[in-house]
Amino acid sequence: MRKRFLFPAIALLVGAASSAFWLVSAADSESVARRTADVSLASDADYLSGLVPTRTTISAVFDRHMIEGPEKAVLVAAIGTEFDLRRIRAGQPYVIDRMFDGRVRRFEYEIDADRRLIATRGSLEGAPRFHTAIERIPKQTSVVMVEGDIDRDTNSLSAALDKAGERIDLALGLADVFSGEIDFNSDLQPGDHFRVLVERQTREGKLAGYGPILAAAFVNNGRELRAIRFTPEGGSAAYYDDQGRSLKRFFLKSPLKFEPRVTSRFSTSRKHPILGYARAHNGVDYHAGAGAPVVSVAPGVVTVAGWTGGGGRTVKVRHPNGYETEYLHLSAITVRQGARIGQGDLVGRVGQTGLATGPHLHYGLKKNGRYVNPILEHRNMPPGEPVPAALINAFTTERDGFMSLLFAPSASRAANNN
Repeated sequence: MRKRFLFPAIALLVGAASSAFWLVSAADSESVARRTADVSLASDADYLSGLVPTRTTISAVFDRHMIEGPEKAVLVAAIGTEFDLRRIRAGQPYVIDRMFDGRVRRFEYEIDADRRLIATRGSLEGAPRFHTAIERIPKQTSVVMVEGDIDRDTNSLSAALDKAGERIDLALGLADVFSGEIDFNSDLQPGDHFRVLVERQTREGKLAGYGPILAAAFVNNGRELRAIRFTPEGGSAAYYDDQGRSLKRFFLKSPLKFEPRVTSRFSTSRKHPILGYARAHNGVDYHAGAGAPVVSVAPGVVTVAGWTGGGGRTVKVRHPNGYETEYLHLSAITVRQGARIGQGDLVGRVGQTGLATGPHLHYGLKKNGRYVNPILEHRNMPPGEPVPAALINAFTTERDGFMSLLFAPSASRAANNN
């Protein structure tokens, strides 16, 4: 697994510093150092930091640090003018600059990876008064190329990217890009190889997240797929192959992102693990951890959202062109009957309800009222709309720029990594 920084994007972190310099003779330097060492300024405050506990309030957080009375009341009220106090989340970091007499000079709370709330004391004199604001967290953005292999040691996309020091966010993003072409539950093979060009964000030198994937290449079972991000004028960003054909299919390859394996395939006769006799298995079983998200493979209308006996908690969705999908044995359902949903929208979570021996998802597909093999049917889905002819020149220019970075010669890539 190799990762290369190709070029910096616009730096979001801007700082300035100033320094003063003194010139002293060699004879005086020891005296200066001795006098400087004798100077000791007593701290007048505590600098407190921590994580918001579970099942608590911002008022309770201040109580823990002995911030009470009018001081606490005014501070909580000031924070409430900028931020809904009910949205304080457990596990988020905070910092309090508190003087020994209990007065607060500054309070910071990290809302999410991108924003933080800051409350600053207006004056040390008189009644407490605070100025509050929500600020963007400074980050630096670079474009990097990451590549890796699927093999015995890294037999999944997340494992391959984890080996490179990347987060699962990037694995999920790459799986989304190729979701119409690769079923990451069952299609990965030893020897598969990928490269991805992505905006990578750092904060104080540490990985903070990702911007969009700009381009990617994936060799899967000897077949090379390429993806280029392109935004038509006045339209939304989408991914296309190197000929400008859409990578989006009418159906996603799988209702799960990746990782789980197929434990039972479509069959006209299969011995049921609980009932003990043979009957048709009208779908595909995916082994997955309890609570894993299950998404709709295509836009449609929810026709069933409830209990269906052997299927346990079940969601069924009617799609255009005579298709209907089924998601069985869910632990939770997140849609209601009659709702219109989009491709990739969450419908529920993997469970073990109904006739199930363990947590898994049974995914079924009907075409014109008859069950069909989902894996085969998904492979035959036509692609979406290509890049409009009027924009093909703009697409080609963008494609060539991304591809030159994605497949830069080894020497150039090595130089960029230094």
